[in-house]
Amino acid sequence: MSNEQIVAPCLPTIGEIFRTYGPAYLKKFAESMHSDQIKATVAIMRCRTPDSGSVVYRCQQCEKLHHVLKSCGNRHCPVCQGGKAKAWLQNQLGQLLPCAYFMLTFTVPAEFRMFMRSHPRECYKALFEAAKETLFALAKDPKYIGSPNIGATGVLHTWGRDLNYHPHLHFIVPGGAIGFDGKSWLSSRVEFLIPVLAASVIFRAKYKAIMEKLGLSAEIPAEVWEKAWNVNCKAVGDGRLALRYLAPYVFRVAISNNRIVKVEPGVDGTGIVTFTYRPSGTSSYKPMRVSAEEFIRRFLQHVLPSGFQKVRHFGFAHPRAKTNWEWLSMLVTVTLNMVYVLTVTAKPLMEKPKLKCPECGGELTCLGFVPSAPRRLTEFDTS
Repeated sequence: MSNEQIVAPCLPTIGEIFRTYGPAYLKKFAESMHSDQIKATVAIMRCRTPDSGSVVYRCQQCEKLHHVLKSCGNRHCPVCQGGKAKAWLQNQLGQLLPCAYFMLTFTVPAEFRMFMRSHPRECYKALFEAAKETLFALAKDPKYIGSPNIGATGVLHTWGRDLNYHPHLHFIVPGGAIGFDGKSWLSSRVEFLIPVLAASVIFRAKYKAIMEKLGLSAEIPAEVWEKAWNVNCKAVGDGRLALRYLAPYVFRVAISNNRIVKVEPGVDGTGIVTFTYRPSGTSSYKPMRVSAEEFIRRFLQHVLPSGFQKVRHFGFAHPRAKTNWEWLSMLVTVTLNMVYVLTVTAKPLMEKPKLKCPECGGELTCLGFVPSAPRRLTEFDTS
């Protein structure tokens, strides 16, 4: 038997694309880029390379030292967000109420996207606010629920299937609200929450009012307010599938490494990136070829403003509401005449997996961080 090992071919990664073509992109476009985009670009280029420094570990058994390249930790880096979505999903599943759930999607017209991309912080915040106010206004109407005290979780999503800019907001909402007395549960219909046509009109009006208050309405083309601002509402059963659909978007970036098929180097430092995407209305993936410059441009469109929260909770789902979820679940159950089974389980402590020595399998002890050599990765490095 041969001692030769079969080595699987290494597929290209987003980090490698940025390290190869990012410097040229920064040199060409840095003056027109937002500082958050520059920071994200440099972070991805540095991630798990000697430029990021390393963490030193010592094996407790064989005492051998191991240097592990440091991750950048940037929330837009495709290799630094693993595991977080799973923890978020488990927490949200634990707060599901025993009632019908709905998925609402709030979408702005295509004519508004250019302005939105140039004013991301103000426009994304307004998107959450207008959607929340629309939902609360209609929930208050006795024809639908009869109380605005609903609970909603919103997740901002900015990309389409081909990485192009397509900002929209997903809300997951239980079918009901706490009554004005704070002691009753007012249930919606099982298959209907709010009228989407009325919601679309209110959503547009609420958003326009926010833009006027911010003094930005004069910069927005008048045709934007003549277009439809679409709101979609879909019953999603008990909410579990909807949460599993949303969870990846909470911590996932616009594209993952497993969708990168190949990178072909070109002349004058250019290149062609091939990635897969699924066209709307189909179930199969197709390849798309774009220049490396275009790939980086599409990727950076989805960099969020520094500190901006892409997941927000409203009503009784907001942390400040300090909702007693066990009491609320019981209230919903009694109102809907369901059988409620109370289970008390201790939450397992989430321990970080212990690092093992690759040589002997012994446990590793962290000794500290070793910074990289004192040199700048690029002239645009802001660290």
